[in-house]
Amino acid sequence: MATTPHRAAPREFADLPYAHRLEAFTGELGRDGDHECVHFDGCDVTDADAGRTAFLECAFSSVAFEGGRYRRARFTDVWAQQTRWVGTDLAETEWTDAEAGAGLLAGVELHGARLRRVVFHHCKFDSVNLRATGLRDVTFVDCLLRDVDFAGAALKGVAFPGTTLERVRFDNVTVDGADLSGAAALGITSGLASLRGAVISGLQLVELAPALAETVGLTVKEG
Repeated sequence: MATTPHRAAPREFADLPYAHRLEAFTGELGRDGDHECVHFDGCDVTDADAGRTAFLECAFSSVAFEGGRYRRARFTDVWAQQTRWVGTDLAETEWTDAEAGAGLLAGVELHGARLRRVVFHHCKFDSVNLRATGLRDVTFVDCLLRDVDFAGAALKGVAFPGTTLERVRFDNVTVDGADLSGAAALGITSGLASLRGAVISGLQLVELAPALAETVGLTVKEG
Protein backbone atom coordinates (compact mmCIF):
# COMPACT_ATOMS: atom_id res chain seq x y z
CA MET A 1 0.00 0.00 0.00
CA ALA A 2 1.39 3.39 -0.91
CA THR A 3 2.02 5.98 1.78
CA THR A 4 -1.24 7.79 2.53
CA PRO A 5 -1.20 11.57 1.98
CA HIS A 6 -1.14 13.47 5.26
CA ARG A 7 -4.77 14.57 5.22
CA ALA A 8 -6.33 11.96 2.97
CA ALA A 9 -9.77 10.84 4.09
CA PRO A 10 -9.88 7.51 5.93
CA ARG A 11 -11.03 4.53 3.94
CA GLU A 12 -14.41 2.95 4.47
CA PHE A 13 -14.81 -0.76 5.05
CA ALA A 14 -16.10 -1.27 1.51
CA ASP A 15 -12.96 0.39 0.12
CA LEU A 16 -10.68 -2.34 1.42
CA PRO A 17 -9.31 -4.41 -1.49
CA TYR A 18 -9.75 -7.55 0.57
CA ALA A 19 -13.22 -6.74 2.01
CA HIS A 20 -14.98 -9.38 -0.13
CA ARG A 21 -12.65 -12.08 1.19
CA LEU A 22 -13.10 -11.37 4.88
CA GLU A 23 -14.62 -14.02 7.11
CA ALA A 24 -16.20 -13.37 10.51
CA PHE A 25 -14.02 -14.08 13.52
CA THR A 26 -15.09 -17.01 15.67
CA GLY A 27 -13.37 -18.59 18.62
CA GLU A 28 -10.71 -17.04 20.84
CA LEU A 29 -7.35 -15.37 20.37
CA GLY A 30 -4.34 -17.37 21.47
CA ARG A 31 -0.56 -17.29 21.27
CA ASP A 32 1.23 -17.84 17.95
CA GLY A 33 -2.04 -17.64 16.03
CA ASP A 34 -2.34 -16.84 12.33
CA HIS A 35 -5.33 -14.78 11.21
CA GLU A 36 -5.65 -13.91 7.52
CA CYS A 37 -8.65 -12.13 5.98
CA VAL A 38 -10.61 -12.09 9.22
CA HIS A 39 -13.23 -9.52 10.21
CA PHE A 40 -13.37 -8.80 13.94
CA ASP A 41 -16.73 -7.07 14.30
CA GLY A 42 -18.24 -5.83 17.58
CA CYS A 43 -16.08 -8.13 19.69
CA ASP A 44 -15.15 -7.64 23.35
CA VAL A 45 -11.75 -9.23 23.89
CA THR A 46 -10.66 -9.34 27.53
CA ASP A 47 -7.24 -10.39 28.87
CA ALA A 48 -6.29 -12.42 25.81
CA ASP A 49 -2.82 -13.97 25.70
CA ALA A 50 -2.02 -13.58 21.99
CA GLY A 51 1.70 -12.95 21.83
CA ARG A 52 3.41 -13.54 18.45
CA THR A 53 0.04 -13.70 16.69
CA ALA A 54 -0.06 -12.59 13.04
CA PHE A 55 -2.91 -10.54 11.58
CA LEU A 56 -2.79 -10.20 7.79
CA GLU A 57 -5.40 -8.29 5.78
CA CYS A 58 -7.76 -8.12 8.74
CA ALA A 59 -10.44 -5.58 9.67
CA PHE A 60 -11.47 -4.50 13.18
CA SER A 61 -14.86 -2.80 13.54
CA SER A 62 -16.02 -1.52 16.96
CA VAL A 63 -13.77 -3.95 18.82
CA ALA A 64 -12.91 -3.43 22.51
CA PHE A 65 -9.60 -4.89 23.73
CA GLU A 66 -9.44 -4.81 27.52
CA GLY A 67 -6.06 -5.73 28.97
CA GLY A 68 -4.39 -8.65 27.27
CA ARG A 69 -0.88 -9.44 26.07
CA TYR A 70 0.01 -9.18 22.37
CA ARG A 71 3.79 -8.88 22.57
CA ARG A 72 5.57 -9.36 19.25
CA ALA A 73 2.29 -9.72 17.38
CA ARG A 74 2.32 -8.58 13.73
CA PHE A 75 -0.38 -6.43 12.14
CA THR A 76 0.08 -6.26 8.36
CA ASP A 77 -2.32 -4.43 6.03
CA VAL A 78 -4.97 -4.08 8.71
CA TRP A 79 -7.84 -1.60 9.04
CA ALA A 80 -9.49 -0.59 12.31
CA GLN A 81 -12.47 1.66 12.98
CA GLN A 82 -13.80 2.68 16.42
CA THR A 83 -11.52 0.17 18.10
CA ARG A 84 -10.49 0.56 21.74
CA TRP A 85 -7.30 -0.68 23.36
CA VAL A 86 -7.33 -0.17 27.14
CA GLY A 87 -4.51 -1.32 29.42
CA THR A 88 -3.18 -3.57 26.66
CA ASP A 89 0.39 -4.82 26.26
CA LEU A 90 1.40 -4.25 22.62
CA ALA A 91 5.13 -4.03 23.28
CA GLU A 92 7.47 -5.04 20.45
CA THR A 93 4.60 -5.44 18.00
CA GLU A 94 5.00 -4.71 14.28
CA TRP A 95 2.51 -2.61 12.30
CA THR A 96 2.87 -2.29 8.53
CA ASP A 97 0.44 -0.64 6.08
CA ALA A 98 -2.15 -0.14 8.82
CA GLU A 99 -4.94 2.39 9.22
CA ALA A 100 -6.97 3.25 12.33
CA GLY A 101 -9.88 5.67 12.63
CA ALA A 102 -11.83 7.08 15.59
CA GLY A 103 -9.99 4.76 17.97
CA LEU A 104 -8.78 4.93 21.56
CA LEU A 105 -5.52 3.77 23.10
CA ALA A 106 -5.43 4.30 26.87
CA GLY A 107 -2.77 3.01 29.23
CA VAL A 108 -1.26 1.00 26.39
CA GLU A 109 2.30 -0.35 26.31
CA LEU A 110 3.80 0.05 22.83
CA HIS A 111 7.45 0.34 23.76
CA GLY A 112 9.85 -1.22 21.32
CA ALA A 113 7.16 -1.49 18.64
CA ARG A 114 7.82 -0.90 14.93
CA LEU A 115 5.31 1.09 12.89
CA ARG A 116 5.75 1.60 9.15
CA ARG A 117 3.28 3.30 6.80
CA VAL A 118 0.62 3.67 9.49
CA VAL A 119 -2.09 6.33 9.56
CA PHE A 120 -4.22 7.29 12.56
CA HIS A 121 -7.35 9.39 11.92
CA HIS A 122 -9.20 11.09 14.80
CA CYS A 123 -7.69 8.75 17.38
CA LYS A 124 -7.08 9.48 21.05
CA PHE A 125 -3.84 8.38 22.73
CA ASP A 126 -3.98 8.70 26.51
CA SER A 127 -1.00 7.65 28.68
CA VAL A 128 0.57 5.55 25.93
CA ASN A 129 4.16 4.31 26.24
CA LEU A 130 5.93 4.65 22.88
CA ARG A 131 9.45 4.57 24.30
CA ALA A 132 12.13 3.19 21.97
CA THR A 133 9.63 2.68 19.15
CA GLY A 134 10.53 2.95 15.49
CA LEU A 135 8.08 5.07 13.50
CA ARG A 136 8.58 5.41 9.76
CA ASP A 137 6.08 7.18 7.50
CA VAL A 138 3.54 7.39 10.31
CA THR A 139 0.87 10.09 10.28
CA PHE A 140 -1.38 11.25 13.12
CA VAL A 141 -4.31 13.12 11.52
CA ASP A 142 -6.57 15.22 13.77
CA CYS A 143 -5.64 13.09 16.78
CA LEU A 144 -5.19 13.84 20.49
CA LEU A 145 -1.92 12.72 22.09
CA ARG A 146 -2.08 13.22 25.86
CA ASP A 147 0.66 12.06 28.25
CA VAL A 148 2.37 10.13 25.46
CA ASP A 149 6.03 9.17 25.92
CA PHE A 150 8.23 8.96 22.78
CA ALA A 151 11.51 8.81 24.74
CA GLY A 152 14.24 7.08 22.76
CA ALA A 153 12.01 6.64 19.70
CA ALA A 154 13.18 6.97 16.10
CA LEU A 155 10.92 9.28 14.10
CA LYS A 156 11.36 9.17 10.33
CA GLY A 157 8.83 10.79 8.03
CA VAL A 158 6.36 11.28 10.90
CA ALA A 159 3.70 14.01 10.67
CA PHE A 160 0.99 15.39 12.98
CA PRO A 161 -1.48 17.40 10.84
CA GLY A 162 -4.33 18.81 12.94
CA THR A 163 -3.18 16.85 15.98
CA THR A 164 -3.12 18.21 19.52
CA LEU A 165 -0.16 17.29 21.70
CA GLU A 166 -0.61 17.60 25.47
CA ARG A 167 2.20 16.79 27.92
CA VAL A 168 4.11 14.77 25.32
CA ARG A 169 7.72 13.72 25.96
CA PHE A 170 10.40 13.48 23.27
CA ASP A 171 13.51 12.82 25.38
CA ASN A 172 16.43 11.40 23.41
CA VAL A 173 14.45 10.83 20.22
CA THR A 174 16.13 10.48 16.83
CA VAL A 175 14.52 12.66 14.18
CA ASP A 176 14.69 12.29 10.41
CA GLY A 177 12.13 14.39 8.58
CA ALA A 178 9.53 14.69 11.36
CA ASP A 179 6.97 17.41 10.58
CA LEU A 180 5.25 19.11 13.51
CA SER A 181 4.28 22.23 11.57
CA GLY A 182 0.68 21.16 11.04
CA ALA A 183 -0.04 20.25 14.66
CA ALA A 184 -2.95 22.09 16.29
CA ALA A 185 -1.03 22.44 19.58
CA LEU A 186 2.48 21.54 20.73
CA GLY A 187 2.28 20.72 24.41
CA ILE A 188 5.77 19.26 24.81
CA THR A 189 6.79 18.49 28.38
CA SER A 190 10.41 17.52 27.72
CA GLY A 191 12.88 16.65 24.99
CA LEU A 192 12.80 19.81 22.89
CA ALA A 193 16.56 19.62 22.39
CA SER A 194 16.17 16.17 20.86
CA LEU A 195 13.86 17.47 18.12
CA ARG A 196 16.80 18.84 16.13
CA GLY A 197 15.88 18.43 12.46
CA ALA A 198 12.11 18.51 12.97
CA VAL A 199 9.95 21.02 11.08
CA ILE A 200 7.77 23.54 12.94
CA SER A 201 5.87 26.66 11.87
CA GLY A 202 6.82 30.26 12.65
CA LEU A 203 3.90 30.60 15.05
CA GLN A 204 4.93 27.44 16.85
CA LEU A 205 8.46 28.81 17.17
CA VAL A 206 7.12 31.89 18.95
CA GLU A 207 4.99 29.74 21.27
CA LEU A 208 7.92 27.45 22.07
CA ALA A 209 10.43 30.27 22.51
CA PRO A 210 10.33 30.37 26.35
CA ALA A 211 10.80 26.60 26.62
CA LEU A 212 13.55 26.63 23.99
CA ALA A 213 15.35 29.42 25.83
CA GLU A 214 15.21 27.43 29.06
CA THR A 215 16.43 24.33 27.26
CA VAL A 216 19.58 26.03 25.94
CA GLY A 217 20.15 27.97 29.15
CA LEU A 218 19.22 31.46 27.92
CA THR A 219 18.05 34.07 30.39
CA VAL A 220 15.47 36.47 28.98
CA LYS A 221 15.72 39.92 30.52
CA GLU A 222 13.24 42.65 29.65
CA GLY A 223 14.66 46.08 28.76
